[in-house]
Amino acid sequence: MRDHVHDKAQSEGGDTARVTGPPPPADTTRRWALFTVSLGVFCIQLDSFGLNLALPRIGRDLHASGTGLPWVISAYLLSTGTLMLGAGRLGDLFGRRRLLVIGLALFGGASLACALAPTLPVLVGARVAQGAGASLIMPVGLSLLTNAYPDALRGRATGLALGIGGTAMACGPFVGGALTEALSWRALFWLNVPLAALGALCAARTAESYDTTAPRTVDWSGLLTATAALAALSVLIDRGRTWPWPLTLSGAATALALLALFVHRERTARHPLVDPGLVRNAPYVALTLTGAAANTATVLFLFVVPLSLQGQWGLSVGGAGLAFLAPALAMALAGPLAGRVPAWAAVRLTLCCLAAGALVLACLSWAAAFPMYLAVAVLGGAVFGVANSLTLIATQAVIRPERAGEASGVTKTVITVAAGLGVGLVGALADPDGGPASPAATGAALRITALGCLTACLALAAWTRGSGEPSRRPQ
Repeated sequence: MRDHVHDKAQSEGGDTARVTGPPPPADTTRRWALFTVSLGVFCIQLDSFGLNLALPRIGRDLHASGTGLPWVISAYLLSTGTLMLGAGRLGDLFGRRRLLVIGLALFGGASLACALAPTLPVLVGARVAQGAGASLIMPVGLSLLTNAYPDALRGRATGLALGIGGTAMACGPFVGGALTEALSWRALFWLNVPLAALGALCAARTAESYDTTAPRTVDWSGLLTATAALAALSVLIDRGRTWPWPLTLSGAATALALLALFVHRERTARHPLVDPGLVRNAPYVALTLTGAAANTATVLFLFVVPLSLQGQWGLSVGGAGLAFLAPALAMALAGPLAGRVPAWAAVRLTLCCLAAGALVLACLSWAAAFPMYLAVAVLGGAVFGVANSLTLIATQAVIRPERAGEASGVTKTVITVAAGLGVGLVGALADPDGGPASPAATGAALRITALGCLTACLALAAWTRGSGEPSRRPQ
């Protein structure tokens, strides 16, 4: 199947870049796209989870206090989640390949600034820029794959890219800790520089694609309003629990007011940033909300299991890392497996994964023997890996390819904000003295999250009942 968006743009005199010679074979450009997106997703996930164990060393090296150190993590996550919504649509309008190259270049340059940062404020500022690059790479990269591959191969390609990223997500804390202990925390950022440069060079060899069904007009008012609303909401989720309640309420009111203003703007705009019809796509909404619940549970899973291996089961840091390789491998393999799921079964399977995830979390809180605990953790890695990968793969299968960046940006924004809720819960579990959370605290958090997963599963199953599941892409 031909890359119909690319070909259509050429046949209609669209915006696709002119070529002076014969175009490269489709298989070649697809492979370059797959390699580039896989590399970009790997870097993003590694930097999302690779600095957790390095924060004390960063504080000592930069002579920074403990209160400012969490911003090394938060600044990156907040920047990524805040800017992703608009990034996907900008890729649709101005060229997915072009925006992907810009994102990789920005990510690599910001990583270099992080590696050279002399003070904590410089490091936090560079992390904000790094998150801005990441916000371009993920949604634009997924939409690039959607338009590069035919229907029969699209899910497998996206699943493979997400599986590679899942490896970095699961193993990131231990990779970051090992690099910090052996070399320096700066080594993690130095690693990104050649990887991002290689990704940008490879991205330049992929085929360009655009949304040729809409004029190249950006809803700047909607973009600014959405960005402000998401920034307020993200900061509230990340820091609101430490504020006095009047400030927390004011922050919540500000975020809700901005979100309401954004919705009103999109309903009246001639060329909206987010098509209001997207929320009427029941399978898309169900998949996105299910993925949000699963992503929240995944963040807690990735935090609690390594700590429990060290605390409850008495393993060393190295031993815990070795034991966690099994759940990490299960999570990584889940991406390619999720890519083989047909579109008509996607909603049903994600709901099953959410229910299975609830059971896994409950069993982890009650496991009385280490072999049983590790076996359940491996099952959890597979279940959450499938749920998260399938969310991103299947949402691309139930929308029109020309607006793939828009849909990917909305989905990634929702599940990233949900991950912020998981990070907030993780912060509530942390020991004020810096030690690991108690088994009682982690067990309670696992059971509460399991109940939340089950409740979300039942609510979404009831909502989607009778709405049908797609057997083909809407036109």
